[in-house]
Amino acid sequence: MATLGNPTNTIAVLKKYDFNFQKKYGQNFLIDSNILENIIKAAEICTDDCVIEIGPGIGTMTQYLCENAREVVAVEIDKKLIPILKQDTLAAYDNITILNEDILKTDINAIVQEKNNGAPIKVVANLPYYITTPIIMGLFEGNIPIESITVMVQKEVAQRMQSGPGTKDYGALSLTVQYYAKPELKFIVPAGCFMPRPNVDSAVIRLVRCQNPPVTVSNEKLMFGIIRAAFNQRRKTLVNSLNNAAGLNITKQQVHNALETMGLPSTIRGEALTLEQFAVFTALLTKIE
Repeated sequence: MATLGNPTNTIAVLKKYDFNFQKKYGQNFLIDSNILENIIKAAEICTDDCVIEIGPGIGTMTQYLCENAREVVAVEIDKKLIPILKQDTLAAYDNITILNEDILKTDINAIVQEKNNGAPIKVVANLPYYITTPIIMGLFEGNIPIESITVMVQKEVAQRMQSGPGTKDYGALSLTVQYYAKPELKFIVPAGCFMPRPNVDSAVIRLVRCQNPPVTVSNEKLMFGIIRAAFNQRRKTLVNSLNNAAGLNITKQQVHNALETMGLPSTIRGEALTLEQFAVFTALLTKIE
């Protein structure tokens, strides 16, 4: 079994199986062992942990996870990678389960129940840009027992997750992540650490699940609907953004009244509101007839 995490061994495995990178899956494999070791440290993986890895690729990170965790479940959507994982790169480990599934359709709660008796698990992933938000939101909104999510994503996406009001990176993703977890950007990963080399740098960010959300809101669905509408047209005022939003059925007068009660101007944009203010705003709207 070749230890991955360097270009020579990675190329050898790819050639052996005549593997071609699939652009539709956003495949970029890490070829830097120092970065891999730092991800394990950032995720705080220990021998008691059950870890779900999303998108193991040829098993580069998975090898490190198997060496450090009690149990690893790797969920890989590309069926061409399954023989490489099962017959070669992960064949030596007895603490790995490999699933050829789409993580967005996987019953993660069933995995947690089977592999960890329902106790919180840790998630580690190298996520392509196009699918980052749906996966992270699915994990948080699915009522899955998760202790933390440590992901490598496009640098700009990681910055968005921890941004605050009034900044250019602040948006719906920032607010949703910060409602469910405490984000901590760990380090930047240069494009040269991947094969093939992507066009942008990446970053590793750890999201530690909040035991209780930082704000209390009676209607989460409505609040996140308001947040998404506010940032879909972020250059518009909140009054106009929400009035045009399909499915919300909120009138301009209702928005005016709520903002007036909060002591905020009717010209304010959604990007100026904190998570706490969105929670208060949502509560006021549910009371206004």
